[in-house]
Amino acid sequence: MKGKRAMIKGYLGVDVGSVSTNVVVIGEDGSVLARQYLRTNGRPIETVQRGVSLVGEEVEKEVMIVGSGTTGSARYLSSMIIGADIVKNEITAHAVAALAVNPEVQTIIEIGGQDSKIIILRDGVVIDFAMNTVCAAGTGSFLDQQAARLRIPIEEFGDFALKAKNPVRIAGRCAVFAESDMIHKQQLGYNTEDIIAGLCEALVRNYLNNVGKGKEILPPVLFQGGVAANRGLVKAFEKYLGMEVIVPENYDVMGAVGAALLAKEAVARKRKTAFKGFRIGDVSFRTTSFECKGCSNLCEVVQFYEGEELVARWGDRCGRWEVQAS
Repeated sequence: MKGKRAMIKGYLGVDVGSVSTNVVVIGEDGSVLARQYLRTNGRPIETVQRGVSLVGEEVEKEVMIVGSGTTGSARYLSSMIIGADIVKNEITAHAVAALAVNPEVQTIIEIGGQDSKIIILRDGVVIDFAMNTVCAAGTGSFLDQQAARLRIPIEEFGDFALKAKNPVRIAGRCAVFAESDMIHKQQLGYNTEDIIAGLCEALVRNYLNNVGKGKEILPPVLFQGGVAANRGLVKAFEKYLGMEVIVPENYDVMGAVGAALLAKEAVARKRKTAFKGFRIGDVSFRTTSFECKGCSNLCEVVQFYEGEELVARWGDRCGRWEVQAS
């Protein structure tokens, strides 16, 4: 009788942002075995549960998760949900994932739905970075809004831009001004392809003038984040930078890949995972909050429950409440 097939070791990474929640499982060699790119829709707990359950359906019969990590704006919340072995910021996670793809990378452009980043590396080490979380004109939401106005699916935006013969110059300093300028150009009779290419170039100029201002951008350049799917935007970056811009295979889930790689490093040190398993979709998680009146800071303290058990609190500045519940 044949013996039972041995399970392979895998590492889970979760990246939760305001727009998307990304979950991946990687193997020992760093290859992506399963991945999910989901819309967060303001419900991070439910989306993390769903994402982990979905990748579990793909791999749980063949892969044993021996390490897990989280990143993104909701990284601490998602770490409580999955039982993460490591929690890291997006800068570190994206840098680790990029270095795994190209050890020579010197610049990372990362544009998501609500924010954008630039990460500068030299000799495999992050030496500088900048983020934009204020101006929509440098993020994916800007293109989403204009695509809706033009009644063109955002998935086709890049293809339209590539057909442009003479991209229209559109004011890109501010999302409001850009939209007004785009409407004006429409009224002047410019064709849709040239307007879309102009919007892509406006976003690139905004990014380079704000996020990339004062940064020495050297090749190799990797473009990460969901917006990297837009080939018109890749072309615009190459035009303004005067160099090749590389879009990695898993460009849209690189944060999650980085979290998984960091989890691999973490469990190599402690040799045991805290991962709760793929069945977390069956568990009830919830958060509540209250305002601490212990001092003039009036901190909002978040309480996290698993079932009826208070698992953790965070959000206070002094540490009075930020302790694991017994």
